[in-house]
Amino acid sequence: MKVAHYRPEELLGPLNEVEKKNAPQDLYAVGHTSILSVGARVSVVGSRKATAKGLSRASRVAQYIVERGAVVVSGLAEGIDTAAHKAAIAAGGRTVAVLGTPLDRFYPPANRALQEQFMREQLVLSQFPLGMRPGRKAFPMRNRTMALISDATLIVEAGQSSGTLHQGWEALRLGRPLFLMESLTKRSDLSWPQEMLDYGAEVLSDETLEFFFEMLPERCPDEQTELTL
Repeated sequence: MKVAHYRPEELLGPLNEVEKKNAPQDLYAVGHTSILSVGARVSVVGSRKATAKGLSRASRVAQYIVERGAVVVSGLAEGIDTAAHKAAIAAGGRTVAVLGTPLDRFYPPANRALQEQFMREQLVLSQFPLGMRPGRKAFPMRNRTMALISDATLIVEAGQSSGTLHQGWEALRLGRPLFLMESLTKRSDLSWPQEMLDYGAEVLSDETLEFFFEMLPERCPDEQTELTL
């Protein structure tokens, strides 16, 4: 496993003061860092214990995203993350996995083969050095880093205390587009969707799908761009 070490600015370009506040000091990469330049980067995230409908929605939207030339970013967790990653590569697209563990650990263990595949064919990033034992704050830190890496974030399904909410709030703090799947806004047991909408989040529905893509920056490299580390 060839691990490359970067400062965030080396992969993402110059950061402003707002972006620097929660940015990691280091990023460790295995795979093709050029994926970060082949299209707009969209996080598709949500619950580990997702419903069947949530998994289906994540898969469909990830397919839409890569068909429009964008890159799916997610956290390689079980549930929504795994569904989004798998749908992206099944559709022939590109995906970036951002881990809440060092690159030499596999969590959940069931995704080890998928992580190893992404290390060969896609891109896997972590802000934690090899051998480190990250504590409970590691996954909220990872979620904030995903918001930084992504041009936009879409929350597909998440409970009232889901760690995914860290990414939603960070996306809003950064001034990045945050979209919530319409089904979330119809749940009477959740208060956070309306709170995020009040702070500028948008609803993703069939009617707003084109608006969603219009919000993404254009990042169109030459067609001959090769994937490199």
